[in-house]
Order: sequence, then C-alpha cells, then structure tokens
Amino acid sequence: MPEEPAAETFEASLDALEKVVKELEAGDLPLERSLDLFEKGMALSETCRKQLEEAESRVEILMRRAGEMQPQPFRNDKG
Repeated sequence: MPEEPAAETFEASLDALEKVVKELEAGDLPLERSLDLFEKGMALSETCRKQLEEAESRVEILMRRAGEMQPQPFRNDKG
C-alpha cells in the first residue's frame, strides 16, 4: 500500500486514524503490516492530540481577551 500524504487538518488526521483502526480490528494481517499500521496510527494520534491542544490554547486566549470568562479545563461529564 503506497504511503498517503500527511494529513493536514484535524478532520483528515482523524479520518485516517479511523481507517487504520478499522483495518487493525479486521485482523488477519501479517505481523509486519500490523506493525506498520500501529506505527502510523500512533503518529496520527499524536498529530490529533497536538492539534487539539493548540485549539484549546487558542480558545483559552480568546476567553482571556474577552475578559468575561476565565479559562476552565475541559471536562467530559458524559462518562
């Protein structure tokens, strides 16, 4: 499988990560292919994490500039 160009947007990175996960979950892959996919998935995961951290920082800066609200850590109360 040829290498795909690096995903530039969060959405593209997340989509590529989902494809990697689906292929790994399907199973019946040779060990080398599984390792390649795992490595690619880890890199995509790191890319998504960094992009989310950057977005969070930008939101906090905007909130501070507005002066109306203080930045609060994101809490996911759904679980």
